[in-house]
Amino acid sequence: MSDERGPNEDPLAESTRLRSERHSRWLREGEQTVAKRLAQIGFLGWIVVTPMLLGLFAGRWLDREFASGLFWTAPLLLLGLALGCWSAWRWMNNA
Repeated sequence: MSDERGPNEDPLAESTRLRSERHSRWLREGEQTVAKRLAQIGFLGWIVVTPMLLGLFAGRWLDREFASGLFWTAPLLLLGLALGCWSAWRWMNNA
């Protein structure tokens, strides 16, 4: 039986290619400054916090409209957390 996967579909080859690209970029651009690293950390925090706040505000509004206690607030807050963590994970893997 022959392997039908192409060279681009091999996870090890893909990982090696990404590492090589990152190393080449590091050689070309050098170390990042402290300010740039702090800006990235701050941006990463806002990527997580913003969807959580949106879920919190939407949940509180729905709970006030329907007089339902925390019925909507808690799940929408957790949904915002999940969305924020997923977005942060994607941003970190693309950077």
